[in-house]
Amino acid sequence: MVLFRRPGRYAAIAARTAPRDRVLALLPLYAGLRVSETVALDVDDVRLSARKGTLRVRGKGGKPRDLPIHAQPRTDLQAWLDERPDWPGAGTSPALLLNRRGRRLSVRGASDIIRSIAAEANLDEEHITAHIGRHTFATTLVRGGTDLVTVADMLGHVRLDTVRLYTHSTVADRERALNLLPYDR
Repeated sequence: MVLFRRPGRYAAIAARTAPRDRVLALLPLYAGLRVSETVALDVDDVRLSARKGTLRVRGKGGKPRDLPIHAQPRTDLQAWLDERPDWPGAGTSPALLLNRRGRRLSVRGASDIIRSIAAEANLDEEHITAHIGRHTFATTLVRGGTDLVTVADMLGHVRLDTVRLYTHSTVADRERALNLLPYDR
């Protein structure tokens, strides 16, 4: 399933007033992060400049990978970093995403926020998860022609076979592939 497949598909996220919630919803969509990777981010893992940014992500097994930050979440990340010092626990917790009690946002808390955004968008929130954002990221890259090795690297996968789980070819994809073959008369 691809998240929010319609024009203005990220409008429900953009309408969310809390920058923390927008960051939480955008990182799986624009960086391909697992929800566990998203909530594990520390403030020091985010490097922003006027036009660029990178995330230091620790994937499964603690293996780090550096990812460029797309312009869409970069703006919201900066807004959250500007607001974060006013939150409880901001001075003591290294966590990028905090809960209302000043602790690191949990996977369950993050999942609840994602479901809430889906409900506000009138989507079937029982089937919307942060992992669907990751699927959307991978599918968008593959359908856009990104090399599978690059997609696997960005997702933190060692094996290309694993990327196949995130992509589903359509009839149009197969027809487009056939049109690449030469035709002699």
